[in-house]
Amino acid sequence: MRRGGTFARRLVLEPLPPIRLRRRNALSAETLAELNEVEEAAVKEPAGDELAPPAPIRLLPGEATVARRIQFAIVNGCTVTSIALGMTAMILASRGPEMVKWAALCLLGSVLMDALDGPLARRFGVASPFGLQMDSLADMCSFGIATPIVVYQWLHGDAPVAVVAAACGLVAICAAIRLARFNVSPKDGRFFSGVPTTMAAAVLVIATVLIPQPTEAIVPTLGLALVVAALALLMVSSFPYVKLGQLRKLPPVLWILPACGALLDLQATFVIVVGLYLISGPLLWVKHRRADAASAGTAA
Repeated sequence: MRRGGTFARRLVLEPLPPIRLRRRNALSAETLAELNEVEEAAVKEPAGDELAPPAPIRLLPGEATVARRIQFAIVNGCTVTSIALGMTAMILASRGPEMVKWAALCLLGSVLMDALDGPLARRFGVASPFGLQMDSLADMCSFGIATPIVVYQWLHGDAPVAVVAAACGLVAICAAIRLARFNVSPKDGRFFSGVPTTMAAAVLVIATVLIPQPTEAIVPTLGLALVVAALALLMVSSFPYVKLGQLRKLPPVLWILPACGALLDLQATFVIVVGLYLISGPLLWVKHRRADAASAGTAA
């Protein structure tokens, strides 16, 4: 029985080599080394009793000094705070339409926390596979589940509930696909492949705060539901979207126009800026396709 138990445990714990190779082609060497170390520790047989519990897995790579542990806790504290704010947003949204804007503000806090944990991890040198998975789970909680719940509470009114529910459900499904695809895809320093989940959530919650709840007419509500569904589909598209860090290279004159527009009409400026960014993805995709076709024709 003991030998049979060991054999069964190996079957469960040891992954098939071909699947492992296909899944990890896109991972960096550093991340691959960390994951291999974690798996080797998981499948290693205990030296003594075979029925002894497995040894704990080290979550913090490198030297586990007090300072590094504190930094690791700060980084993951940002991620945990993002989850807590997402849960708070869901609770507030469930209390009725009058609490929607407060729920949206909580989600904006989640966006801020999500923007902090990655740079802090790189600055402190405590980035880890554990942090990567925690960040994805937090994004799914706050932006894949809490955000569509808040958006549903914002939109549902005179429009058919099935239409609004389908649009918000599409946000959750596409967010899960987008996050899973991001974890296994090679990273590009210039472009996102599809609209990032965090950016899509930020657009939706800012719209919730800026745009009044459309309860008087069916057409505006249906139109906004279609926009929500289109934004969800853009998350899983292959359109290239410029990363925000690259936008800082734009001429300063181009930043003056949105600033002046925001002073005159904040809602209209928000819609125009977001619309231009969303359209830029398909335009860049067409441009790259034409360039590839021209290069192929020249080579032929």
